[in-house]
Amino acid sequence: MKRIMLLSAVLFAFVVMGPGLASADQQPEMIAEKMAIKLTRGIANAVTSIVELPKQTIITGRDMGPVGYIIGPIKGVGMTFYRGVIGVAETLFCMVPQPGYYDPMMDPEFVWQGWEPKRDTTKAITEEK
Repeated sequence: MKRIMLLSAVLFAFVVMGPGLASADQQPEMIAEKMAIKLTRGIANAVTSIVELPKQTIITGRDMGPVGYIIGPIKGVGMTFYRGVIGVAETLFCMVPQPGYYDPMMDPEFVWQGWEPKRDTTKAITEEK
């Protein structure tokens, strides 16, 4: 029992000291701001992850046609789970400067981004010839 308590205390110390050891030469205000952004991004993604279900249905239906309305909900369930897990991870580890330097862990950063239709570049290529 004592060994578990000691291991827990050491692990807690590493988790608390990790961001301080990994920080670069930035101002403390800037680091605190980036931590706050990562925390709010994580909370927003965890709470709004359910919006991925209709989003993926609409986007996949638009891009693939009628088949997309069958594949879209399946893709939406996966993306809902993925965005929720990433949101919880960013919320829990908001003090850790990973990945990059408090960069978002997924793209698009929020569920309300990425609704734009795919750009069709084949027309531009055929027109040039």
